[in-house]
Amino acid sequence: MADKDILGRAGEDRAARHLESRGYTVLERNWRTREGEIDLVALDDRALVVVEVKTRRSDGFGDPLEAVDERKRRRLWRLAMAWIAAHPDLAQGRRLRLDAIGLTGPDPATARLEHLEDLW
Repeated sequence: MADKDILGRAGEDRAARHLESRGYTVLERNWRTREGEIDLVALDDRALVVVEVKTRRSDGFGDPLEAVDERKRRRLWRLAMAWIAAHPDLAQGRRLRLDAIGLTGPDPATARLEHLEDLW
């Protein structure tokens, strides 16, 4: 596994723990279709939450959340719709929300974590 993949996986692990510590239930990790991948799918008390996780060792290339631009949000929305189509019973009666979690630091376990709720 490439170093960036190991970093990304560790960041997703930390993001999942963060969500669970705030009362979310993580339903799925790394859900894939031909169109792409959703890092995390979770439930909170009000919404089905699709989460993009970005992990960087430093902010030398900018804040990781800057990478979640308009194009990425639209793609994430399309992937969320595909996830809902594949799991209609889990999404029923819940609002859909897109979130992003950015981690910055050499070690994802201690990196600065920022959670942006509702990207729209």
